[in-house]
Amino acid sequence: MNSKIVLAAAASIGVMASTAMAKVNSAPTARWSAPEREAIAAWPARKAGKLNPVVEAKIAGIVAGMTLEQKVGQITQAEIRSITPDEVRQYYIGTILNGGGAWPQKNKHAAVGDWAKLADDFAKAALASDMKVKLPLIWGIDAVHGNNNVYGATTFPHNIGLGAAHDPQLVYRIGRATAKQVRATGIGWAFAPTVAVVQNQRWGRVYESYSSDPVQVAANGGALIRGLQGTLTGDGDVLASVKHFAGDGGTFNGVDQGETRSSAKAYAAMHGAGYYAALDAKAQTVMISYNSWTMDGHAFGKMHGNKALITGVLKDKLKFDGLVVSDWNAIEQIPGCAKDRCPAAINAGTDVFMVPDDWKAFIANAVADVREGRVSEARINDAVTRILRVKFRQGLFTRPISAGRYTGDAAALVDRPLAQEAVRKSAVLLKNDSVLPLTPNKRILVVGAAADSFPAQSGGWSITWQGDETDNSDYPNGETMLSGIKRIYGAGAVTFSADGSAFAPGKFDTVIAVIAEKPHAEMKGDVRWPEPLAQSRQYPEQLALLDKVAGKGVPVVTLLYSGRTTYATDLINRSDAFVAAFLPGTEAGALADLLAGSGKLDFTGRLSFSWPNTPCPSSGEPAGERLFARGFGLSYTKARRIGSLQEAPAVSTCP
Repeated sequence: MNSKIVLAAAASIGVMASTAMAKVNSAPTARWSAPEREAIAAWPARKAGKLNPVVEAKIAGIVAGMTLEQKVGQITQAEIRSITPDEVRQYYIGTILNGGGAWPQKNKHAAVGDWAKLADDFAKAALASDMKVKLPLIWGIDAVHGNNNVYGATTFPHNIGLGAAHDPQLVYRIGRATAKQVRATGIGWAFAPTVAVVQNQRWGRVYESYSSDPVQVAANGGALIRGLQGTLTGDGDVLASVKHFAGDGGTFNGVDQGETRSSAKAYAAMHGAGYYAALDAKAQTVMISYNSWTMDGHAFGKMHGNKALITGVLKDKLKFDGLVVSDWNAIEQIPGCAKDRCPAAINAGTDVFMVPDDWKAFIANAVADVREGRVSEARINDAVTRILRVKFRQGLFTRPISAGRYTGDAAALVDRPLAQEAVRKSAVLLKNDSVLPLTPNKRILVVGAAADSFPAQSGGWSITWQGDETDNSDYPNGETMLSGIKRIYGAGAVTFSADGSAFAPGKFDTVIAVIAEKPHAEMKGDVRWPEPLAQSRQYPEQLALLDKVAGKGVPVVTLLYSGRTTYATDLINRSDAFVAAFLPGTEAGALADLLAGSGKLDFTGRLSFSWPNTPCPSSGEPAGERLFARGFGLSYTKARRIGSLQEAPAVSTCP
């Protein structure tokens, strides 16, 4: 049936249903407790955007004609490894996702055409259901530094590096490029950006944050959303998902999925800034956080069950009219809930439930919860209304994602010049005692396995979830640091010795050492208190490597790939120049151009987090614990000799 005829029929039903639906959507929230009122009052109100009355009438008509099972199917999000296209059709599924490490046919090297075909298969299945009005499907993917799950895609520096670039326009352009990459795979929803304002470097997801400064986070988060979403309906546009609401960057001791402790006003000011910018940029989806929040001793519990924040603040106070999505199996963390059942999360205001494997049981249980009175059908109607509103705004009722001109286009995955620019702008020069730039005609020894490692330079959320279980063969496009140095100085002038055993005084003019953290994401990346947060504590072999080459009459230039700022004074003291390269992505070789000062290139990056002078740093970056303050960064034109720095005593555990 012609889609315009179907929508016209739905609109006629909507004329009768829209008034009732409007009453449901604008009904006053339940009476709030005193702590809830205090929490809500701390967030400044936003003005509501204008809804399209014609579209709203169509949505109301569609919802009025749906069965309860069809509605619950729409709020259910399954993972591609646990659902087939025919099951999408059978269960009226509204959204799907692929987690990190999920690819078409479980093939890590799946071609862009394989992605596009699978996406189209799922999309067509959704439109083959027996519903009166066929509802399009949306697929979400964690494209957090480019379309990083996909073989052959250019990846950009992680957010910690982009924050150091202090260039929101660059972030916007990366958003445009990422959206094009995602659309090449036939997917229309990117789970980005993260607008966490990280206060403790122990967290394993620090690199997903732009800065410890909420102003910088807001500026960059808003820029990425505008880049990803464009006009929402263009061939190179995708839905953005601002995450994780709220307070994920403020947990006590930086514990992943832990407890954020603060007053209501401090919480809103610090952890809410990114959401105001995101909603002003017209973000269509918001993802809820795993963390809990305790306000001056009052425990609100896990965010997924926090109705005061999700409904009272986000939907009512901030006037967010898009959809709210849960995180991966997060509902099971709410007391009384499981992976496949959580009326408390539905009632709190979440609209789409990421239940990757247990989606069938979730559907059955949610239907039962409505029929037995634990969840009102009005709440389900609100969720479905929001989901359909986003799908209408994306133009999915009139043109499928697959019709875009980038679908299946491998060339759309690659933007090396933009990534190289981002790498050069995000690196921060912390020390340069008359060594850089490196002039030509040097005999260079490169040490450290990370110098020739795409996994090390890419970090987490790169091909796989943790960025591990990969090697250079998984990155067909890009350049390692070693390759960049050979390109600049000539392969004949460069010797690579991963363990430094090739070093001998008088044999080389310069040593370039490249050291790195192991790739990681949440959980595995935490450095839990009281473990010291020190690079050489976690990786003592790197200190030993520098000891082989330092202090022997040959200048040492050290580059550190890391997803956080960490105590490294001992490593800096063993280096004549030291560069915080963070996690540059597939184009780390562009750093070699900076070291050479090619074409008058210079360092412009400045720290977006302070750099600690202690292996036992506190939360909040107190002044007495800063080796380099936020905003610090040297350049060739603004040189400053650092010399030897005072090292903190070595400790095996923090007091």
